Amino acid sequence: MSVTAAQGFTAAGIAAGIKANGNPDLALVVNNGPKLAAAGVFTSNRVKAAPVHWSEQVLRGGVVGAVVLNSGGANACTGPKGFQDTHATAEKVAETLGGDFNAGEVAVASTGLIGVLLPMDKLLPGIDTAAAALSADGGEAAAIAIKTTDTVHKTATVSQGGWTVGGMAKGAGMLAPGLATMLVVLTTDADLDSATLDRALRAATRTTFDRVDSDGCMSTNDTVLLLASGASGQVPAYEEFAEAVRTVCDDLARQLIGDAEGASKDIRIEVIGAASEDDAVEVGRSIARNNLLKCAIHGEDPNWGRVLSAIGTTKAAFDPDRLNVAINDVWVCKNGSVGEDRDLVSMKDREVRITADLSTGEESAVIWANDLTADYVHENSAYSS
Repeated sequence: MSVTAAQGFTAAGIAAGIKANGNPDLALVVNNGPKLAAAGVFTSNRVKAAPVHWSEQVLRGGVVGAVVLNSGGANACTGPKGFQDTHATAEKVAETLGGDFNAGEVAVASTGLIGVLLPMDKLLPGIDTAAAALSADGGEAAAIAIKTTDTVHKTATVSQGGWTVGGMAKGAGMLAPGLATMLVVLTTDADLDSATLDRALRAATRTTFDRVDSDGCMSTNDTVLLLASGASGQVPAYEEFAEAVRTVCDDLARQLIGDAEGASKDIRIEVIGAASEDDAVEVGRSIARNNLLKCAIHGEDPNWGRVLSAIGTTKAAFDPDRLNVAINDVWVCKNGSVGEDRDLVSMKDREVRITADLSTGEESAVIWANDLTADYVHENSAYSS
């Protein structure tokens, strides 16, 4: 259940001293080949962290021998020094691992507080420690080391036909991504080239990580990487492989939602009857980002009027007098007006399902969100590491 479930990968997670509390904060994932194919997607935030700029350049070559990840500092908005530190981190990994690949084939990812330089006097020696701890059983330790406000580490795997896709993720806040969400490393021992990995990864993230909208805030550091070792010798059909990648991404995305900061409800928003998929996604995001609705759901109030008001802020095609809304399968709004008795809606369970029918076309989309709680406000007013 980790990035080392696939053959050809080792990993480690250690405490390098980046976090003041002494918790694990440095992870290393190494592709031992025989292939070093890779693909990646990154935040669409125009303010990008230094490791995102670095790793975007690395992934243009389609070859990644190792990924080094740290928590306890985002290395974002840190100027030229921050980029130099990222470069030095990649150089250190390449040097420590014995020259099987160069720094330009080492991806770097960071997460934590924005606007603070990393303590390189602790991070660089930590790479030596992590390299010495590399193991085929090190995936769980690596997943633990990339946590920030996460309460649990997140891993997933799919195995079939003699090959495997495994992965780890971190994320509990700033979950409103474009193409990715927070930090994710996926691995496979399938024998595939970087172009195939890129195609499968972009297809998977589009309907999984890109449909998570917990708090409307997009990170500067979002990174999703997919590495292939080819160690199984198996060449799966593209459709089979793409579905396995999508399944792992979907599992991890649901774990992110389930661990979102302060949340007491997971909200599944399905928009149906849309004229286009883009319309369905736009409406779903608008509903997901409506703070009044999120507060109502926290209070277990089926306030469907707030769903309609969110729909009305979009450019999607719809007739207001044909809108229908169901909450937990009770159609509380029909044809833009009062529907079934709202007292029929039970919201006691953790998952709340909202269905918005635009009655315009045949397209649909699902967005996942959370309620808005006092715990979320407290955590993000106190967060400093």
